[in-house]
Amino acid sequence: MIETENTFPRRHRRGEEPEDHDRFASLRQLLNIIFMIGAIVGMFVYFKYSHSLGGGIIIGSMAFKLIECVLRLMK
Repeated sequence: MIETENTFPRRHRRGEEPEDHDRFASLRQLLNIIFMIGAIVGMFVYFKYSHSLGGGIIIGSMAFKLIECVLRLMK
């Protein structure tokens, strides 16, 4: 088997240097938790009670995910 040299260095999340530290990491984690809880509650409400209310809850939780994505891009 022929081994080729990798032109891009490997990046590992756990081994990041301090200067690459994500300043929004804890906020992003909190926003992701809010999104997941909101999506689960929204699905429960959607299937159990009301389609429109459940859909609204899911869309509202997606706003938190959108904010998290913007913070990830600002890293």
